Amino acid sequence: MERYQLIKPQKRKDRPKRTLEHVLGIPYYVLLITLIVIPILMMVLYSIQTERPAGVFTIKFTFEHYWSFFSEPLFVRVMIQSIYLAALSTVLTLIIGYPLAYIIARSRPRTQILLILLISAPMWINMLLRTRALQQVFEMTFPHLLGSDFAIIFGMTYIFLPFMVLPIYTVLNKIDPNLYESAADLGATRFQTIVRVIIPLSLSGILSGIMMVFLPAATTLVVPRYLGQGRFLIGNLIENAMIQQGRFGYGSAIAIVLSLLIMGLLYMIKRTDKYQGVNTLEES
Repeated sequence: MERYQLIKPQKRKDRPKRTLEHVLGIPYYVLLITLIVIPILMMVLYSIQTERPAGVFTIKFTFEHYWSFFSEPLFVRVMIQSIYLAALSTVLTLIIGYPLAYIIARSRPRTQILLILLISAPMWINMLLRTRALQQVFEMTFPHLLGSDFAIIFGMTYIFLPFMVLPIYTVLNKIDPNLYESAADLGATRFQTIVRVIIPLSLSGILSGIMMVFLPAATTLVVPRYLGQGRFLIGNLIENAMIQQGRFGYGSAIAIVLSLLIMGLLYMIKRTDKYQGVNTLEES
């Protein structure tokens, strides 16, 4: 009986906290359902319905939109090319962004603030303006490169580089500095410390950066339009189907196919996180 009386007040103290957490989480769940769940369900519904005249409400399920997409070799080739260019841009941003994030994380606090400010400053400017400015640079220096894969990859790397640097820097900045000294005391060189200690611990930041770069790069509209001289990638294909042709079902089917492919690729990438970087950082 005494034990029950000691435990019972503890449960009463926990209830207000849990209730407060549930109340504070209501706006998040409302936004999640309104802005993410409902639009995705509408896209799925559009993709499996037949095209109907305006003002006529009929529901007839079909997979003709998916079949129309896969039956056109040109459209499938456009999707493969979009994923290919996005993957190359992601790899390039990782090659540039990881050393840059490492240098920033190892700098003095005041220097870190300045460097992070310089990295994030371009994000304050509209992406269309940055892309058009980059187009002007190409026209003044190497106009023959406009419309090539190089120009598109260069533009994606320039625009999405901060999205790779910032998550990696955040993880690297949380690593205990004593780990560097411990690795040196055990005879590891700086390169061995980075490869065997730092990279495994920062793998969660690398995966976050890959997702933040690869997803928008695969569906971007601005870069192929201006740096690719109007080249038709998957984002432009969706825009053309839904806005210019009014084929919402066809555009939704393309978007869903692309989303499934990207989720599959990201799942395979996520499985490489054998070190569980987040848990390791929390434990350290």
